[in-house]
Amino acid sequence: MQQNEQLENQQEEQLEKQQKERRDFLSCLGGALACGAATVVASAAASPAAVAATAVGAVPPIPNFDWSKHQWAFGVDAERCIGCLHCVEACKRENNVAPDAHHFRTWVERYVTLEGEEKARIDSQADPVNIEASGAEGQYRFANRYKDAKVEKAFFVPKLCNHCTHPACVQVCPTGATYKTEDGAVLIDHTYCIGCQYCVQACPYGARFFNEEKGVTDKCTWCYHRITKGLQPACVEVCPVSARIFGDRNDKQSVISQFIQNHRVQVLRPETGNAPNVFYVGIDKDVS
Repeated sequence: MQQNEQLENQQEEQLEKQQKERRDFLSCLGGALACGAATVVASAAASPAAVAATAVGAVPPIPNFDWSKHQWAFGVDAERCIGCLHCVEACKRENNVAPDAHHFRTWVERYVTLEGEEKARIDSQADPVNIEASGAEGQYRFANRYKDAKVEKAFFVPKLCNHCTHPACVQVCPTGATYKTEDGAVLIDHTYCIGCQYCVQACPYGARFFNEEKGVTDKCTWCYHRITKGLQPACVEVCPVSARIFGDRNDKQSVISQFIQNHRVQVLRPETGNAPNVFYVGIDKDVS
């Protein structure tokens, strides 16, 4: 009992020290009066990798969790997804994302190809017609807009941050606020974020958004506060058809390892070189 209390006190002291260092860093970065213009220039000249390494080192310890033993990945089975959007609602509740129809950490796109058309029509829960069909803020539904049309093919595709192996967002972040953990998650330290939105522009998947109220960028974290405790991301937990899969690739018997091994998986926009870690089944050329 006493050892646990000592550990908690040490963690609190370390976290408080790290937060002070971060505040001092931001003050230095933005205030030439406090630190001098030369320091600002030196900070700006530092390589993104070096700055990001500082942020990674600032991650507070999590009891009984070893980053080096895990390598997380996510799977999406578009052949199973029914477009219920329970995942979107669960994500918003779990992560305190604004309930409006314009800010999402995860979203679902509908792809519909009508007879005689070559390209699919694409919409999501943020489409005005779908917003109207939902009927209430914080609840999301797809409008039945194709009920009288001749549909050749239709499917739903859940999307989220790809937590890339070589994330462009980390490379362009000038303060190291966006960083990659040892176990494969790409996170944002909001005490470092200055709201420049470089990462929003750099992400080829449109997986980031700017939180106007807080003045920072936001994104999916794979519910990092849950997975480091042995839980599933909220979106995975509520999916009624198991269209979302999550697990540890270091465990060859995990559900995600089996999913990748037993299916012909694809990743989105492989040509970008980001090496995404969200693996898809059941999508076609229209999905990017």
